[in-house]
Amino acid sequence: MNLTVKEEYLAALKEGQKESAKLTALGKDPGPAVLEELVPDLSKLTVQELPAQEIPMDRIVGTRTRGRTSALTAGFLPLLPEESEFAQKWMSLCEANLSDTGIRDAILCYEYLGSFYVQEGNKRVSVLKHFGTTRIMSEIRRVLPEKTDDPRIRAYYEFVDFHRMTGSYEIQFQKPGDYARLLPALGRKPGEVWTEEERRRFSARYAYFKEAFAARGDRSKDLRCEDALLLWLRVYPYEQLSVMTAKELSKSLLGLWEDVQVTADKDAVQVKTVPEEEQQKSLITKLISPAPKRLNIAMLYQQDEEISTWTRGHAEGAAHLAAVFPDQVTVREYRHADTPEQTLALLDQAAADGADLVFTTTPPQLGATLKAAVKYPKIRFLNCSAASNLSSVRSYYCRIYEGKFITGLIAGAMAKDDRIGYVASYPILGVPASINAFALGARMTNPRAQVLLEWSCLEGNAVEKLLARGAKVISNRDVPVPNAHYIGLGEYGTYLIDAAGRLSPLASPVWMWGKLYENLVRTVLSGSYDQKKAPEAIHYWWGMDSGVIDVAMTELVPEGIRTLAAAMMDRIRSGALLPFRRELVSQDGTVKNDGSRDFSSRELLTMDYLSDAVEGTIPAYEDLLPMSRALVRELGLHPEDLPAEV
Repeated sequence: MNLTVKEEYLAALKEGQKESAKLTALGKDPGPAVLEELVPDLSKLTVQELPAQEIPMDRIVGTRTRGRTSALTAGFLPLLPEESEFAQKWMSLCEANLSDTGIRDAILCYEYLGSFYVQEGNKRVSVLKHFGTTRIMSEIRRVLPEKTDDPRIRAYYEFVDFHRMTGSYEIQFQKPGDYARLLPALGRKPGEVWTEEERRRFSARYAYFKEAFAARGDRSKDLRCEDALLLWLRVYPYEQLSVMTAKELSKSLLGLWEDVQVTADKDAVQVKTVPEEEQQKSLITKLISPAPKRLNIAMLYQQDEEISTWTRGHAEGAAHLAAVFPDQVTVREYRHADTPEQTLALLDQAAADGADLVFTTTPPQLGATLKAAVKYPKIRFLNCSAASNLSSVRSYYCRIYEGKFITGLIAGAMAKDDRIGYVASYPILGVPASINAFALGARMTNPRAQVLLEWSCLEGNAVEKLLARGAKVISNRDVPVPNAHYIGLGEYGTYLIDAAGRLSPLASPVWMWGKLYENLVRTVLSGSYDQKKAPEAIHYWWGMDSGVIDVAMTELVPEGIRTLAAAMMDRIRSGALLPFRRELVSQDGTVKNDGSRDFSSRELLTMDYLSDAVEGTIPAYEDLLPMSRALVRELGLHPEDLPAEV
């Protein structure tokens, strides 16, 4: 036997023994995974025969049967002594691989959930893995798992469609919806079959990205290259993978690395519900991290104050900052950040103007804000949205459901026929919680109350629909600024409608943006904003106890009801009353809370069901007005269920 071939086997054997010892010490099976043991009902599942194709070697994780797995490690390295029959055959294959012809025969693999289990060709795999071969020709038998609602199974069936279009096994997402996000980022349409040239180009670009990802060398979390690519494509065009040098690509990935780490953790978002805890941290740590003495703040608005009352509220918040911190804060305002391109251009201008704290004030600005955060890592960026899972861009919002609970309480007391209309905005994070809180408040003062639900993001006039359903009390959108004038306009708050169709305004939750921005700036000035031990996504979600949500009432609310509402608000502020610590039954009859427990912030933000006191449904994506879909893609309740963009 050729001495070189023998040396190769002994080297592989030595590595195999090390791997086996390491896995054994960790309490793991040192051998390859066995498909028939992982899937005991394998014979009952559908098996599809696919055309032979090259498959990635790193997707080969085991064998179909137990067989001679004792000869191999989990990484397909040899374990048997050199005089064994296995070793002799391994060395013969090694000799063939080193010859001019190489190993050409295809192996036979069973594919299950995107991983491969060898039936024929274990030694070929072992030899080629030893030599660092990245791909191998294989005949494939695809085992289709039973379809269920399990996210991993749903993601796999999305992969099956993706593979049908692309022939690619490289991308293996674990979460539903990720393929729908990947396709438009690659400039592809759903169902569009790729040419062979396009497949090879993608494979080469992904291999290039994967090499840069692997070079990071951080295995402290279960980081996946596919997820990193999806995040990277939110910042950089796909074509850049053919243009960037290895150094440039590595640098771009480094700039996103904390975000990559955060997105790998499904529970990474840290919800901060009171500003006081941030200030307390700063008292302990301020000697370690000196607080900034002065802040240059940039505020970016969609449209302007004359067009948008939402923008007016944030602009008044900016004026409040200038009044509260005259010697510590400079505020510059940038208007008409209406498109991603305009937003990014204004963010560049803010950076050039010396901003070190930037607020973008609507959820659609998040994508451009992320790009700017990567471009300007020394600037602090925050976006007004619900719980973004990014480390480089923090998010902030108000617990509006607390105000909705109070206005629901008022509406329930004022509804003589028990029927109350409710206009909801978008099916996004936090909105079902507001609807349900309103219904719980209504049921507190009127146990027979029924909330009739309509949506402003659908075709038609939501208020007219509610009038046609017989509603005489209607809750419309909230007042965006602390100015009672808006309640009387008939487009905001909760109001009565008389037989002649006249509106009688009652009450509305009010966003106190000035107080929210004051709290956030104090967090930065105290030094606690910059305190973190590891990458994390932070969402500031403050409520009545922080002074960022109030309820304005008119004189048309009877004194007794006004007194009750004021008392309930005081109890919410003190923590004595939690709107959701009461019985809550969903429309399908499931008891979501028997009244004995609190809901976590995550449960409230991701609430995706409606109370049995609500008559209406959460609309499907395809029913939304086109202008509403971008926001739902960014902050929808179930982004994994959304179709790919065409």
